[in-house]
Amino acid sequence: MIVCKRNGLTAAWMFLGLAMTLLSIPARAESPESFSLLPDDDSVYAPPSRPTEEQGSNQGGVNLDLTFAYMSDYIYRGVDHTDFPGRAKKPDVQFDGKVEFNTGKLPHPFVGIFASIYDNDPVSRFQEIRPFGGFIWTIRPVIIETALNSYIYPEREKFNTAEVYLKLTFDDSFIFKTEQPVFSPYVYAAYDYDKNNGYYYEAGMKHDFVIQDTGITLTLAGDVAYISHIQDMFIYVNQKTYGWQHYDVGLIGTYQLNQFLHVARRYGDINLQGYLWYTDGLNHEMTHIDKVWGGIGLQFKY
Repeated sequence: MIVCKRNGLTAAWMFLGLAMTLLSIPARAESPESFSLLPDDDSVYAPPSRPTEEQGSNQGGVNLDLTFAYMSDYIYRGVDHTDFPGRAKKPDVQFDGKVEFNTGKLPHPFVGIFASIYDNDPVSRFQEIRPFGGFIWTIRPVIIETALNSYIYPEREKFNTAEVYLKLTFDDSFIFKTEQPVFSPYVYAAYDYDKNNGYYYEAGMKHDFVIQDTGITLTLAGDVAYISHIQDMFIYVNQKTYGWQHYDVGLIGTYQLNQFLHVARRYGDINLQGYLWYTDGLNHEMTHIDKVWGGIGLQFKY
């Protein structure tokens, strides 16, 4: 009896030890620590870290771009809109706002509004209101943008008109193998279907000079324009309705204020901008301006 009891106790301990051994094998196989020791996961590179508050950005479905500017003149498409009938030529306050909806690889819809404001105008404080809306679609290396512009002149409705446009921008980083575009050349065509039944064409490019560790970017830009069957050039009338109309050369300085204001970039980019442009006409039978103009602006992007 004593032998049987001892043999039974020994067998029980052996069974218990075997059971614990079998149960412990899958537990070690599923342990996260065990995976980290596998040769296949061994790497000389550090694991990617999460972006900091300074590096983060808006990854949501809605993006904003708002700019308030104080300009010496309001010159648009070679025409000096500051010289409005019935008002003195004074500096102009402008607002340009855009909301874009991020739909991934699909075309991104956007809506926005531009306003030119002059407080002492005897007719209307708002010189021009330009609502717009459309779609932008990136199919690398081409960015396709199409939209409708509606030009509204409060209390001066005879100048009102509307157009649709198509803009194609080439992302030349595809050629230069760079992270950012180098010249971003573009072509632009607008069809005025309201007053003129005519076309406005434009081609241009720009280049950013980033001054490292300063938050300053200098952008050199230029464009040239051609019109076809445009009789009413906004607030003026063309003697000749087709041909090369004007060109622009400009320098835009951008200083990022986030670090100065101690605001993390995850809450949006705050930029102080300075503008310096030269506009000149290419045909004296068409409405144009020959002038150096510019101003300052405050931009918020999120």
